[in-house]
Amino acid sequence: MKLLASLFLAGCVALAQRPVQEFDTTAGKLKLIPVQHASLAIEAGGKVLYIDPVSGGNYSGLPQADLVLITDIHGDHMDPKVLPKISKSGTTILAPAAVAETVKSATVIRNGETVHNGPFTIEAIPMYNLKRGPEPGKLFHDKGRGNGYVVTYGGKRFYFSGDTEGIPEMRALQNIDVAFVCMNLPYTMPPEEAADAVRAFHPKIVYPYHYRGSDLNVFKNALAGTGIDVRMVDWYYKN
Repeated sequence: MKLLASLFLAGCVALAQRPVQEFDTTAGKLKLIPVQHASLAIEAGGKVLYIDPVSGGNYSGLPQADLVLITDIHGDHMDPKVLPKISKSGTTILAPAAVAETVKSATVIRNGETVHNGPFTIEAIPMYNLKRGPEPGKLFHDKGRGNGYVVTYGGKRFYFSGDTEGIPEMRALQNIDVAFVCMNLPYTMPPEEAADAVRAFHPKIVYPYHYRGSDLNVFKNALAGTGIDVRMVDWYYKN
C-alpha cells in the first residue's frame, strides 16, 4: 500500500510541475498540458486527447488516451514505440496517410477533412514548407504529407500548426481562439515569419511551441499592439 501511495504521489507531483493551461468553454473547462516540444495532452469532457506523443516526453501521472492525433512522419511527431504506453482499448489514432504506412492502427485523415470524435471536432489543416529543405529542389515537408489540426471543443477552436511555414492555408484560418504555432530553423520558420502569419489569421491567443533554439521575444515583440494575447510557456521544462 505504501508503494502504491508513493507512486500516486509521485505522479501527482510530476503533473503539478507541468505548465498546465486551462480554458473556459461552453462545455466546461479544457485543460491543456504541454509535454515536450510538439507533444501535448488535452483533458476535456471526461476524454483525453494527445497530439504527437513521443518517448522523450514524461507521461507519468497522465491518463491514457481516448484519441491521438499525429501530424507527420518525423521522429519528434511520430513515435510508434510510445503509442501502446499511452493507449487503451478503444483508443482512436488519427493521422495522415504517410503516418499510417508505419502506424497501422491509425485511421487516415487528409488535408481538408473533418472528423467528429466524442466531444471533439477535428479538422485536418495543410502543413508544409514553402521554401526550406535539405537541398535545392527538395522540401523538409511536402504539401499534403502532414496535417496541422483545428480541434473544436465547447465552441472554442484550437489550432495546432504542426511543422509548417506561414502557408496560405494558415493565413486564411478564421475564428481561431487559441493557436499553437511552430518556429524553429531550419525545418519550419523563424519567429518573424511566424508572427507575420499569426497577424494574418489573428487568433485571440497564441502560444509558441516546437520552438527549440528560437528567440521567443522576437515573436512576442512582433505581435505587440495587435491585440493578440501572446502566451509563452516552457515546453522544455525538466521532467
